[in-house]
Amino acid sequence: MPATMTQTEVTIFLADQRGCSQTDWFRSYHSFNFGSYQAENRAPFGALRVFNDETLAGEKSLKMTVDENSDVLLLPLTGALEYAIGPGETGLSAPGELLVLSAAKGTEFEITNPYSDELINFLQIWVRHNAPSVKTKRFTGSFEVEQKNQLYPLFSTHATAMIGKFEGRQEGMYTVQYPEKNGVFVFVIEGAFEVQNRLLHPRDGLSLAHISKMDFEALSNDALLLVLEIPL
Repeated sequence: MPATMTQTEVTIFLADQRGCSQTDWFRSYHSFNFGSYQAENRAPFGALRVFNDETLAGEKSLKMTVDENSDVLLLPLTGALEYAIGPGETGLSAPGELLVLSAAKGTEFEITNPYSDELINFLQIWVRHNAPSVKTKRFTGSFEVEQKNQLYPLFSTHATAMIGKFEGRQEGMYTVQYPEKNGVFVFVIEGAFEVQNRLLHPRDGLSLAHISKMDFEALSNDALLLVLEIPL
């Protein structure tokens, strides 16, 4: 009997079609349904529940509460961010440093722009996990993308994240660690890429399910790509 073929499922999340929440001091673009933004074809991608591209004005703060056991990733892109987790635990995360908060349901945290008159921009990503018991903990790690044209590991817990800066016409490949149960979400931070024959511009995203390898090519210099392998 011939083997069953599984067709790759692909969804593109164009930057200009994202949801948006905005005040005079804060703006958040949502790749997935979040808060009052609810749209067709924008359901969470497996365990990837939140992928927000956020900008915060000087000396303003954002408070969040985790509604289920999750790894919360905070990735500063422009400027540093201050964070506070529960009572008394604070710190500063600069560009090039990833903050991972393994948070139990009900955990509260706060993000603050430490500058008086500069905007900060960061990614806020939530990955659900089914651990029966979670103790809130913090992990900060730095990544180096000065050596171009390869993916570097950001973290690996319930999901895996990689990041890389590429010169134009440089090709790459990501091999899925657990293709039978995981999918891949790709987000272009800067520049342009062709991923699995799909053209992606800055802040575009792409989800891929039922895939074992993902091919990509940078179409501009200093193009920056984020790759997440997520349980489905």
